[in-house]
Amino acid sequence: MILRGTVRVVFVVRSLLGAGITDKDITPVLVQQHADGGNLLIRGDVDAWAGLDPMMAQHEIKDGARLFYRKPEANTWGILNVREEFAKDHPDIVRRVLSAYEEARKYSLANYPELKKIFIAVTKLDEAVVDKQLKERTELTHNKVGPAQRESILEAGVALQKAGVIAASVDVKKAVDDLIDDRYVTAAN
Repeated sequence: MILRGTVRVVFVVRSLLGAGITDKDITPVLVQQHADGGNLLIRGDVDAWAGLDPMMAQHEIKDGARLFYRKPEANTWGILNVREEFAKDHPDIVRRVLSAYEEARKYSLANYPELKKIFIAVTKLDEAVVDKQLKERTELTHNKVGPAQRESILEAGVALQKAGVIAASVDVKKAVDDLIDDRYVTAAN
C-alpha cells in the first residue's frame, strides 16, 4: 500500500489543490509497487498515473504514455533524512554518508558518459530512457537544502495539511524550520 505523504502522493495532492480540486474529486487507485501504476495506465485501467522516473520515462518512450503535467519546482528534491537521535549519537557516520553522496554527485556531473553507462548496467534500461531521466529530470546541481528546497518542503506540508493528512493544529512552517538542519552537509563539504 502506498503511504499517504510519500513523494508521489504529495505531488498529486499539490497538483489537485493547484487546479482547485481535491482527492475527493477523483477516484484514486492505490497500488503495492510503483511500477503497478504504470502498468495500469498502459492497460487503460486508470486515466492518469503519478509516475516516477525512470518508469515514467520508460512508459513514455516504450509505450507512448504522455506526460501531461510536470512541475519541477514542486519536487521535494530527494533529500536525505536521518533521525535526530541517530545524528546526535553518530555524527561521524552522518558526515561520511553525506561526503560519499557529495563525491558521487560531483562525479556524476563531471562524468555523464560514465554515469549513463553505470545507470544502464544497473537498471538494464534503454539508452533513450536513461538519457530522458538523467538529462531532463535528474537534478544534481544542488548539494544542500536551500531556499527553493525549503519552500517546496513547506508547500508540501501545507498541501498535506489542507488535504487532512497533517492535523490543522500543526504549525507546518515551524516543523519545517525545526527539522531542516544542514550543519552536517556544511561539515561534510
